[in-house]
Amino acid sequence: MSSNDSERRPHSDHRAYTSFLPTFPDVPTHPAQVALRTYGLSLSLSLAPSLLPFVIARLSSSRQNIKYGRAAFLKVLRRELGLDGFAFAMTLAVGGGVALSRAWSRFDQPDRLRGLDGKSEDPSGHHALYARARSALQSLSARLSLSPAQETFISNMFTSLIAVLLIQAGRRRTARLRNVPSPVSTIPLTYPSPYQSQASSPTVELTLLLLVRAMDALVQIFVYKRTERRKPRLELNRLYAEPDAVRQSLLREQEKRESERKRKVLTTRIDALVFWACSARIMWCFFYQPDRLPRSYVKWIGSLANLDQRLILTLRAIKSGTWSYICGSPIHKQLLTSYARDLGYPMVWGDPAALPAYGSHSRPIWKSLNVHNRNGVGGLPCELVHGGTVRAFGLDASCTVSVLVRGLQAFMKAIMIYIPAHFLPVLITRPKTLLRSHHFMSTLLGAVQSAGFLSAFVASYWAAVCFTRTVFLARLLPCVSHDFWDGPYGCIMAGCLACGSSIWIENGRRRGEMALYVLPRAIRACLPDAWMKKGGKGVFKSIERIVFVLSFASLLTAAVHHPDSLRGLSRWALAFILKGPNAGFWKRKQRSPSAPMTPSIPPSPYESSTSHEQIQN
Repeated sequence: MSSNDSERRPHSDHRAYTSFLPTFPDVPTHPAQVALRTYGLSLSLSLAPSLLPFVIARLSSSRQNIKYGRAAFLKVLRRELGLDGFAFAMTLAVGGGVALSRAWSRFDQPDRLRGLDGKSEDPSGHHALYARARSALQSLSARLSLSPAQETFISNMFTSLIAVLLIQAGRRRTARLRNVPSPVSTIPLTYPSPYQSQASSPTVELTLLLLVRAMDALVQIFVYKRTERRKPRLELNRLYAEPDAVRQSLLREQEKRESERKRKVLTTRIDALVFWACSARIMWCFFYQPDRLPRSYVKWIGSLANLDQRLILTLRAIKSGTWSYICGSPIHKQLLTSYARDLGYPMVWGDPAALPAYGSHSRPIWKSLNVHNRNGVGGLPCELVHGGTVRAFGLDASCTVSVLVRGLQAFMKAIMIYIPAHFLPVLITRPKTLLRSHHFMSTLLGAVQSAGFLSAFVASYWAAVCFTRTVFLARLLPCVSHDFWDGPYGCIMAGCLACGSSIWIENGRRRGEMALYVLPRAIRACLPDAWMKKGGKGVFKSIERIVFVLSFASLLTAAVHHPDSLRGLSRWALAFILKGPNAGFWKRKQRSPSAPMTPSIPPSPYESSTSHEQIQN
């Protein structure tokens, strides 16, 4: 054996070994690549937040290390990397749906098994099983007259059903094996259910999220069809004759711009209406049913509202009837008496038995209590409702000053949040654009606009409360008891209905994002308690699975056949998963961060011919 043969043998053996390995397809839309991107994105969303407490525990005290030990760490890995984990279930749903849809489209091809001479191959050969399956699917499609979109929807339904069954089985198994202390099993982009300790479904938050995104896609398709550009009128056809192609093209472009403008206007109105309704429900639940909201929501709203907990408990007692201006409150009398004492006012101001229930006979009572600004109205003095926010200015009884100060306080809190939220994404993706003055100012003005929205949200709430119980409505109807004006359907409901209208201050694009963000929480807050507490079994479990399957299948189908109907997070994620990093704005950002947007209107024939002549010259 020569030395050359001995040197070539390892290379030949390596080539022989690698020839048995499957080649990875280089097509971004191939099911294998779709599955790989889905698994990577899903795993990063589920595993990273689950491992973060372990990293924090390693940097903190030893007591935390006991809770987040090796056993808990292995349980988290088993939960997220297993076949019933979130990442694998999402990969099966998305990648499997793409594979089934692709196989179905191939089966539908009539000449799939024809030879080079145009004759069909022998069905009794090795293609017999394939031929039978193909003929069965073709006959089914012919009977049902299914469109490509319907075929994609049916394919995604099967894989979505398997996905939701896997996720629910995995979360039930984790709950059964929770002998070692471990973090609460969460699903990405969702909040833990407030009924989690009462056998609720672990996937209800994810189901509501998918439902909202699917509903938004359907609404966008409806809006697009509603505002679709119409054909030119007969007079316009006569005016712009057939030989004048340039004028016809300009007319079509103008109509397309007009339809796009109408679409944006209608979408913005729908987003504002949705946010208004959702914010009203969420704010009402904050006061009377906080267990229906995520803890982070309750904490965030409480910090912005700047309300003493005793005042909130009094509002709930008024709703339950245990605190009344007419009947008094022997049980909860100390709530507001201690509150008034802490603010520096007489304790009797917080006693419901000493306060006037009606405004028609309130003058002598207020005179005896040394209150000079509530003649004609009853109820709690304004000084206690304002909570001492303007006492430093000596205007503790002024409703106008209280509204302005609370709005300013909310603005200062919000600007500290929105400035990082607006600048950090730009610093991470395209920091050089901030060196340009107009980009920097536009980003700064966006943060100020968002902070102004949140400030107006808080100020409008307090303005509606004071307008209802003090300034106008209570004075207009002094015969109505303040058990109503200070109750759940009086000033509180007025404030809840008023605060959501501040969404018009926010940027139009962010209105849709905020509406889609609060809608799942508002829907959950409207579900009956019996459904939420028994979500893990019974009829609700079947309904949830059906909603999950239909919503997820609709989203995946819209991403393939109607990608323009998706917005925000769903559009970003599904464009990356189904089409790869070279899809849409991904490709534009990779080419140049400052590259202009892709024009939505194609160039006119005049422009095309001009550019072609310039190239030739």
